[in-house]
Amino acid sequence: MTRIAPRRLLAALAAAALAAVLAVGVIELASSRSSPSTGGLPPLTLPQVEGRLAGSPPALAALHGQGSLVLTGGERALKARLASLRGYPLVIDKWASWCVPCQSERPIFQHASTNLGRRVAFLGIDSSDTSLADAQAFLRPFPVAYPSYYDPSGSLGLAVTDSSFTPVTVFYDRSGRQYIHQGPYPSLQKLERDVRRYALDG
Repeated sequence: MTRIAPRRLLAALAAAALAAVLAVGVIELASSRSSPSTGGLPPLTLPQVEGRLAGSPPALAALHGQGSLVLTGGERALKARLASLRGYPLVIDKWASWCVPCQSERPIFQHASTNLGRRVAFLGIDSSDTSLADAQAFLRPFPVAYPSYYDPSGSLGLAVTDSSFTPVTVFYDRSGRQYIHQGPYPSLQKLERDVRRYALDG
């Protein structure tokens, strides 16, 4: 039987331990890269969001009172809500719970709608999502002060955004002129820049 000298045994154990630590680090790094980024934005609770938007005009306050709800009623319900918001700058976010880029946008939309929600109407369309429970769970970590309309067939989202892609953001200025942005927003600054450019300053 071959005997291993104590020093060699200790060195071998240390090398094995170091390799294990490095392997764990690589796995954690890969996991962090594959998981949706929050862009360094801290989550706000729904009471915090609503508190910052207190005193909004009645039509916008009605949105804030339905924060993070996923509403049914389809096209008819959405058209009625849009009629109540006529004359306000508007941002519509089309998303789905299964959409990974949509997950990375949640904190961005939470903060943008809180920062600008006293002047701008925000709405969501939960498009091509087959589970209402999944949609509600999706919104829980980063609640927003506006509702989304449930669109399991995807037809409502397609009609509003003219796109089967997800996510899509649609901007309307006070006169109803439209601008469509395809794909996710990578930062709060870029989303707020486009809100000001295409909704507020249009």
